[in-house]
Amino acid sequence: MVRSSLFKFAAFGHIGQGMSSKLKKGLLAATLLGLGVSLSWAQTYPTKPIKFFVPFTAGSGTDIVARTVGDAMSKSMGQPILIENHPGAGGTIAAYQVSKSEPDGYTVLIHSSGHALNPSIYPNLPYDTTKDLYGVSTLASLPNVMVVSPSRGWKNVLDVVAQAKANPGKMNYASAGMGSATHMNAEKFKLQAGIDAVHVPFKGTPEALTDVMGGRNDWFFAPLSSALPLIKEGKLQALAVSTAQRSPSLPQVPTTVEAGVPNSDYVFWVGMLVPSATPSPVVKRLQAEVVKALALPEVKERLNSLGADPMPMTSDAFNAFIKVEMESAAKIAKAVGLKAS
Repeated sequence: MVRSSLFKFAAFGHIGQGMSSKLKKGLLAATLLGLGVSLSWAQTYPTKPIKFFVPFTAGSGTDIVARTVGDAMSKSMGQPILIENHPGAGGTIAAYQVSKSEPDGYTVLIHSSGHALNPSIYPNLPYDTTKDLYGVSTLASLPNVMVVSPSRGWKNVLDVVAQAKANPGKMNYASAGMGSATHMNAEKFKLQAGIDAVHVPFKGTPEALTDVMGGRNDWFFAPLSSALPLIKEGKLQALAVSTAQRSPSLPQVPTTVEAGVPNSDYVFWVGMLVPSATPSPVVKRLQAEVVKALALPEVKERLNSLGADPMPMTSDAFNAFIKVEMESAAKIAKAVGLKAS
């Protein structure tokens, strides 16, 4: 790998003090040759299709963002980008698969902000969130929207809160999986509203939306990108969005804070990650392609139509952001006693 080769080269003068001159020259030549091959390979990347592993089902917010950005990147990079959905366990199954894959830039993880929560609720993760995966860039931020079945007759968020307080532990709410961004959003809302309700996790957003429409679950903080068409069709009622500001896609719908629950705002982001040993030139190419894709008018228009905003970020900034998000998520998980069973 380029990173390890550069490290060996920089340290060569120190570790080679006891070697003969001939042996030093031979090892140095081999190191430089390997480095040259790695750099040359990275410059030709990609030469085959790239796989985007998405930890949720097709039609989820993360999936829609992955497909939107992936289509633009595919055209720019001259190779197909294949979307593979690997749902389950709050995204940890897909994250593990990518963390253990060949670090060559051809297996990429498109995860959500639930990635930062998973270490706090899954005590025995088979991968290290910050050591085994490296953030390339965030892709987009999007509101979650609290949706209910119109048949419930609730007019606003405080109607739901009042019923939950009158019937502690008897209401239920859906999520796109234990540890997902939709789950985290709901847990923060419950904490700030001072209510108790039963969590019902699904493998993805479409399945959760179906159960809420059918009245089998009381409410769901759904990605706006997935719920918006159903809201417009009158199949779901939007009570509030999770972001600090109202969404231009639903300007008449208040934020959860405006609706009467202080400090309940939550940002749902989607980002790109690769195995940590992926060569720096490949990471830089992917990051540059993300920035290029997010700047395209058609990508901006598509994301905006779904209530999402482009969110490009440098790799260094994204990895620092992940650590901050992990600390914040850990505090909430501890406060509500959140652990995967």
